[in-house]
Amino acid sequence: MKRTVRPAHPWEGRHTFWENLRRNRMYLLLLLPAVIYVIIFSYIPMGGIIMAFKKYNYAQGLFASPWVGMKNFDFLLVSGKLWPLTRNTLLYNIAFIVIGMVMEVGFAVIINEMRCKWFKKVFQSFIFLPYFISWVIASAVVQTMLDYDTGMIARLVKGIGIDMVNVYTNATPWPFLLVMLRMWKGVGYGSIVYLSAIANIDTEMYEAAEVDGANSWQKLFKITIPSLVPTMIIMFLLACGQIFRGDFGMFYQLIGNNGVLLEVGDILDLYIYRAMAGNANLGYGAAAGLYQSVLCFITILLSNFIVKKIQPDYTLF
Repeated sequence: MKRTVRPAHPWEGRHTFWENLRRNRMYLLLLLPAVIYVIIFSYIPMGGIIMAFKKYNYAQGLFASPWVGMKNFDFLLVSGKLWPLTRNTLLYNIAFIVIGMVMEVGFAVIINEMRCKWFKKVFQSFIFLPYFISWVIASAVVQTMLDYDTGMIARLVKGIGIDMVNVYTNATPWPFLLVMLRMWKGVGYGSIVYLSAIANIDTEMYEAAEVDGANSWQKLFKITIPSLVPTMIIMFLLACGQIFRGDFGMFYQLIGNNGVLLEVGDILDLYIYRAMAGNANLGYGAAAGLYQSVLCFITILLSNFIVKKIQPDYTLF
């Protein structure tokens, strides 16, 4: 007798949504606090974007305040400073990202190669300590060192008969100083990520390289650096998400309202603060924030697209 084989139902052998929910309920429960946090602090505040298109009034509230269209963006456009501010913010962040990544990887490799444990700990603590120093303290230290009349470096230079440039009335050295100070403060912290990545490299690769006669430099450039490339790309893509947002604390404390230094140190965040301090219209700040967010969003999409074309395995999405 011929046996009839019943065709399998498309849902047979699969779990429905509710069954999956029940089976993984404990994992989802652990995830729930993070989901709630993201919804409350990341998605719900996005409704405030409409403030960029309104003249906000405290009495009427966010939704009842009158619409003004694109007028809140005029303070950036009419000033004629939109391009210089955007350019400065972008170039400084590119310098911070590129130079910072090179130095972070370099210090991570140096620390990893150290064989004296106590010196390794002291050195790592020494470069990590500046991360905990606020820019207020850092600004005071810089002024103490570089002040033309009372600074320690100024006195030392004058003592050997060399005229020192007054850095607070001369904007030329500041691009270099800003990058150097940012590296001093952030490289120690950033190197931790690459130290962790180095620690996860399979030691058998180094052992095999030694058997083949590879020296330290060959192991560095053939094993260590290539193994760090995925981490470097991920860190670069994450940094691109903030590439049009300046470090306000750093620029405000070091540059402030010094008209001479603003020629080379004015960024979007600093200009927005000055504009908001002289005008109570919160729509200006919302418009500027939306402008920066759109630029950052476009940049990270473009960067991710380029990486996907070159190395699809290293993309964020």
